[in-house]
Amino acid sequence: MDFSRMEEVRAGWSGDRKYHAWDNGGQEYFLRLSPPEKWKKAQRAFALQKKAFQLGLPVSEPLELTQEDGQVRFVERWLSGRMAEDALPALPQEEQYRLGREAGRVLRALHGCPAPAEAEDWESRFNKKLDRKIQLYRECPLQYQNGEAFIQYMEENRELLRGRPQCAQHGDYHAGNMMLCEGRLFVIDFDRPDVGDPWMEFNRIVWSAQLSPAFARGTVDGYFDGAPPLAFWKLLALYIASNTLGSLPWAVPFGEEQVAIMREQAAQVLDWYDGMQRVIPSWYII
Repeated sequence: MDFSRMEEVRAGWSGDRKYHAWDNGGQEYFLRLSPPEKWKKAQRAFALQKKAFQLGLPVSEPLELTQEDGQVRFVERWLSGRMAEDALPALPQEEQYRLGREAGRVLRALHGCPAPAEAEDWESRFNKKLDRKIQLYRECPLQYQNGEAFIQYMEENRELLRGRPQCAQHGDYHAGNMMLCEGRLFVIDFDRPDVGDPWMEFNRIVWSAQLSPAFARGTVDGYFDGAPPLAFWKLLALYIASNTLGSLPWAVPFGEEQVAIMREQAAQVLDWYDGMQRVIPSWYII
């Protein structure tokens, strides 16, 4: 596929180069260029996005995945609209909640895509992640105020991982990776495809809840078609504790601004969960 015009899109953390591109006929596309070592990951992302599109889910149609000139070339149709994180705060609360329910329904449908049969047992796999997150935090030159509350909750709730199912995952599911196109919610950026416990996919809902508690509530309710079971909240607290703990060591190489963002987020998470003494976050309780 050849393009007659391209404009760079500056967004995201992947380090990939992204472009709004046009062909000779004026058709618009999204082009992502990645280093060759991302080929296998790009194949998984393309396959999952294609499956989602075939299921009729609101995603951009993936068109082409190739390796050219020492780089991975991923082409999909261009979506015209606004980023959800920019549009949501100005919408009425009822509309924010409605769009959240739509995000939840889309996620539930996406989780119908099975995990490979050879996927490692979830309890074993995620316990290794917990061990690694705790080790990296212990070795980090910086610490959270009351960061030990996250570690205590993680250590005391490892048994919740036992027997959990697995499925295909978007990998970064929150309002920052969604768009509003003529009032309809679309999911974008399948660049972090993964496999794991479907409930772990909610570990990024922190970003949605900071932006719009109504949208976050709607996402949970839409996924479960009503109020979720208590078991969900207990596991989600574990996944969010793990994610939050690991965010500080991750942020250090990016400088003080990112460290400050993660400190602020950790403080908010601890507030939502009353120092990890409650399992249903305050943003869900109206």
